[in-house]
Amino acid sequence: VQLQASGGGLVQAGGSLRLSCAASRRTGTMGWFRQAPGKEREFVAAVSGSGDSTDYADSVQGRFTISRDNAKNTVYLQMNSLKPEDTAVYYCAAYSSGSLYSLRSVRYWGQGTLVTVSS
Repeated sequence: VQLQASGGGLVQAGGSLRLSCAASRRTGTMGWFRQAPGKEREFVAAVSGSGDSTDYADSVQGRFTISRDNAKNTVYLQMNSLKPEDTAVYYCAAYSSGSLYSLRSVRYWGQGTLVTVSS
């Protein structure tokens, strides 16, 4: 599976961005991770294959929304009320199995898209 992420950019604190991740074919559980400079890659959000179930990191709960359009093989991450600490490269991920929060559960990675939030 090939994953193509897009939608990153520069935004002021309090603003919004929507990230997209287009897959080359139908996928199961999908997610977003992020990696800030000098930090480890961390889980952000995940959505089940049907789109009925979602999970979020505590740091983004209530501000970010993950969704998917299976007709387009695309997953979205709507990010609202952005904070400077959300600045990172965001990676979309297609899971194989295991914990949603573990990098080792990811089978395929997208190339990453940079989100910069200015204060």
